[in-house]
Amino acid sequence: MTDSFAGQTVETARRALTARFKAGGIDSAELDARTLAGAVLGLDLTGLITAAGRLLTPAESIRLEDFARRRLDGEPVARILGTREFWGLPLTLSAATLVPRPDTETVVELALEMQRGTPRPDRRMRIADIGTGSGAILLALLSELADAYGIGTDISVTALQTARANAADLGLAGRAGFVACDYAAALSGPFDLIVSNPPYIRSADIAGLAAEVRDYDPLRALDGGPDGLDAYRALIPQAARLLAPKGALVVEVGQDQDGDVGGLMTAAGLTAEKPARADLAGIRRAVAGRKMPS
Repeated sequence: MTDSFAGQTVETARRALTARFKAGGIDSAELDARTLAGAVLGLDLTGLITAAGRLLTPAESIRLEDFARRRLDGEPVARILGTREFWGLPLTLSAATLVPRPDTETVVELALEMQRGTPRPDRRMRIADIGTGSGAILLALLSELADAYGIGTDISVTALQTARANAADLGLAGRAGFVACDYAAALSGPFDLIVSNPPYIRSADIAGLAAEVRDYDPLRALDGGPDGLDAYRALIPQAARLLAPKGALVVEVGQDQDGDVGGLMTAAGLTAEKPARADLAGIRRAVAGRKMPS
């Protein structure tokens, strides 16, 4: 392998990497170059500036070249580094988990808002995260709700191992359990809050996704069936049965799916008391329903 960074200073290498990324059509070329160079060197932005004139070691230049080639091949930065921050929490990723995205933080926001409007139960609050992946949503909620206990489910044992390790790394293992099952099939209630970011991409749309998603995120976490709603049809009735009275279900949805998902919640006996929460792009991204006492 040719090492194009051999003999370069930190600053020269970072600039050269940025130029290669721009030439390769990467929109976030400067940020990606800075992030990858910082990861190779163990430096933050200030450290990169301070060390600008230092020569890369042979090992550093080889590793940076490897990162550069992987990024130019379309691999996301988070996959290259094996980590991603979500809700301010550092999370380890694996091939079996989605890369947590800022859009999904709207689920956490709406879930916390739904909880603030609910009287505390006379027992420990219980949360379920259906299809937990890396554990992102569940661990974000547990970091905010100090008295809560949460269970994450996933059909992938590898994903659950990743989520369990993240819980341990964040000091949340004592309040988090993980179960291998299809959606909520192995759970028994009651739960005060159920959350999920299920697969919701229409099967026919998978091929047209950005390569960073299509080629690197697990297909089973993306493919929502012919109309993108298969997962909601399965999990919403399960969640409605598992919720405690006044408990809430909050799910992430794709563009223009909020009406259909809201209809499925209504059909399952849940009440919509808050509008769908939009993400930073203005897409209605999180939908909530509450189980009212009978």
